[in-house]
Amino acid sequence: MRIATFNVENLFDRAKAMNLENWDQGQPVLEAFSALNTLLGQQVYSEADKRRMVELMKTLGLEGADTGPFVLLRRSRGALLKRPKEGDIVITAAGRADWAGSLELRDAPVTEEAMRNTARVIGDVKADVMALVEVESRPVLSAFNTQILPAVNAIPFDHVMVIDGNDERGIDVGIATRADYPIGDMRSHVDDRLPNGQPIFSRDCAEYEIHTPSGQNLLLLLNHFKSKGFGSKATSDARRKAQAARVAEIYKQRIADGYSHIAVLGDFNDTPGSAALAPLLSGTDLKDVFGHASFDNGGYPGTYGLCNADNKIDYILLSPELFGKVTAGGVFRKGAWPGSRPKRWDVYPEVARPADAASDHSAVWVDLAL
Repeated sequence: MRIATFNVENLFDRAKAMNLENWDQGQPVLEAFSALNTLLGQQVYSEADKRRMVELMKTLGLEGADTGPFVLLRRSRGALLKRPKEGDIVITAAGRADWAGSLELRDAPVTEEAMRNTARVIGDVKADVMALVEVESRPVLSAFNTQILPAVNAIPFDHVMVIDGNDERGIDVGIATRADYPIGDMRSHVDDRLPNGQPIFSRDCAEYEIHTPSGQNLLLLLNHFKSKGFGSKATSDARRKAQAARVAEIYKQRIADGYSHIAVLGDFNDTPGSAALAPLLSGTDLKDVFGHASFDNGGYPGTYGLCNADNKIDYILLSPELFGKVTAGGVFRKGAWPGSRPKRWDVYPEVARPADAASDHSAVWVDLAL
């Protein structure tokens, strides 16, 4: 059987701030969005909180209306703010209980060619079980599976599932499987907490038990760790380290529960030698498929961007018994932008510019004699 992981960076729609070609433009928007969302969620708003909210609303283009270029402030009931004809926004709410609503990122469609190239990658990898990172929702994944995959002559999967995670942007981890590999038990860890009450997982560590034709079950732990994209380095590193440590705990518990065929996979947003991933990569007996003798990295050690060593951030980690069943593996890059001076790898003819790439990530796959 073949399992794979692929960060699709959204299938149909993506936050407008994340769609900008220049990440330096989108990053401040996402940082301001995250900071304002945190403040709006507090039970009591101090005067300092209110001043900061006003600053962030201006940054997000909300000084004149609830709809900004990149975000939308939904106010259903109660009173959050006033906008005088002259002067700054005035925060009138004393805390979260005084108003009902939400702050949301505005979406924009993924380009049609990028969408089709994403489908081509998924079809050409030919996985029996595929972990998909940054999926909007199960209905979106189902529609992509039944409508877009056939449009590029790819075979749709028989089962798809997404468990809604913690990310307000709607980028979750999902799974797609063939008929002979139905999904069994599922577990979510969205409510796992740090000592300060903050959720451990930015998205989720979703557990899926997969039944195989041989009768041997496979347990997948799907992950998308905290990115380095916004927030301080120290904060981001600490969050990823906590996530890695918790996944290591879950893995060890499942081994103790009697599972022997376990794969931990997804986008970990850090490199193999990083301190953040050490609890998972060094603190367990899990083995990275990149280290198997039959694995072909295609001449490049990374999985993201131009696939240099410092961009090795997508993983398939296997329990020792499962690692012993590996027969082949590799990185599929035909949908990823190859650079131009010179091009590093062959791509689909439809990948004519970076915006047409299926994703900034390449897919990673492994074959198992299971």
